[in-house]
Formats: sequence, structure tokens, C-alpha cells
Amino acid sequence: MNKDEDDIESTKAPLIEHLVELRSRLIKALVAFMVMFVLCFFFAKQIYNILTFPYVWVAGPENSKFIYTGLLEYFIVQLKLAMFGAGFLSFPVVASQIYMFVAPGLYRNEKQAFLPYLVATPFFFLLGSLVVYFLLWPLLARFSLSMQQAGGDGRAAIELLPKVDDYLSLMMRLIFAFGIAFQLPVVLTLLGRVGIVTSQQLIDKWRYFAVGAFVIAAVLTPPDVISQCSLAVPLLLLYGGSIWAVKMVEKKAAAEKARSAAAAAAKPAE
Repeated sequence: MNKDEDDIESTKAPLIEHLVELRSRLIKALVAFMVMFVLCFFFAKQIYNILTFPYVWVAGPENSKFIYTGLLEYFIVQLKLAMFGAGFLSFPVVASQIYMFVAPGLYRNEKQAFLPYLVATPFFFLLGSLVVYFLLWPLLARFSLSMQQAGGDGRAAIELLPKVDDYLSLMMRLIFAFGIAFQLPVVLTLLGRVGIVTSQQLIDKWRYFAVGAFVIAAVLTPPDVISQCSLAVPLLLLYGGSIWAVKMVEKKAAAEKARSAAAAAAKPAE
């Protein structure tokens, strides 16, 4: 057996062990998702009532009515709700499984650097979801209800009757759009930590990002000014916060570098 075959044999067992561990982590994450899916499907109507609360709050319970026009439409909506809720509730388990799979290959300082981003990701996603739920959705509901028209005097009545599937699909789309967009500080701070971007580069490019923020908002949100500004303005604020966070990372890295240099300089003297 030549040297190349020896190398292959020496790496075969660790590779198999990694694949077995990966399969185990995936199974645990999938089981967590399925358990949450069953639980959320059981409470699908209650979840839908929570998601419709901003509309009911604006329109009033007496004027709130949702319809479905397909025989299985509401059942399909409940399945979507179950998947939506399961994704949220199972994320801590899924994230922990990802971390436990990656952690053995990281140094201690890399683990310490990785954990804050693992915690910050769901936090900013939740923050984006709350902006949709408490800020954007009531504004969108008021705008939609203002388009109604009473009948009489030769005019046809125009009444808003939201479909359950359309309502849920739009809310899910906005929550995912805002949740992903709100990952901006996490991504930029991580890029700053590894040295790909600097705070000065972010400051120099803010005009381009301002244009890009409105383009992103136009793509991810419905075609109305309220929705687009509700995403673009927070993105600009998050970009400013990202510049500050990258500056803090740079200061910390510079301080650590100075301490290392001082320790290296003091070592020969000892």
C-alpha cells in the first residue's frame, strides 16, 4: 500500500464519524421541527387569531371578516401556519445542533466569537418580525381599509374581504423579508471581524447603501410606499448601527493586537 492509500485510509474513519454525527444532528433537528409542527397544527387557529390581531385591532371586531373560497383552502392555511410556527419554535434546537456539530473544529477563541452571532441572529429576526406585527401591519391595514367605498348615489360598494390564504401569505412574506433584512448588523459585524470590510469603507459607501435599501424594500415588500419606507428606513438605521459595531470590533482587535505585541516584547526580557 503506497503513501496516498495510507492517507486515504487514515482519513476514512474520521470522515465516516463526521457523516454519522451530521446525520444524528440532522435527525434531531428534524424531530424537533416535526414535534413543533404537530403542536402548531393543533393550535393553528389560535396562531391565526394572533396573526390577525393587528387587522382586527384597526378594523374593529365587528368589521373584521375573513373568507376562503376553496374547499381545502383553510386546511392548507393551517398546514402553512404549522410550518411557520415550527420554524420559529424549533430554531433554538436547530441552531444548537449546528453549533454542536461545528464547535469541535473551532478553537476556544473562535467558539467565543461564534456564539454571539448565533444568539444575535434570532434576536434580529424577531426584531424584524415585531416591526411588521406592531408597526407595518396596522399601517397597511389602515391604508387598505381606507380604499373602501360605500354604495349609493350611483356608486357601487367596494368592501374589503381578505382571504385567509392571501392574508397569511402576505404576512409571512413580510416577516421573512424583514427578518432577513434585519440580519444586516450581524452580517456586517461578522465581515468586519474577519477583516473583509472596515468601518471607514461602510461610511464611504453609505450613499450607495441608501439607494440599495430602497431597491431591496421595493423587491421584498408590496408595491406601496408605506411598506417600502417601513423596511428602507429601519435598514438605514441598522446600517448606522452596523458602522458603530464594526468600529467597536476594530477597537477590540487593535487592543488585543497591542497586548500581544507587548507580551511578545516583554518575553525576551524575562
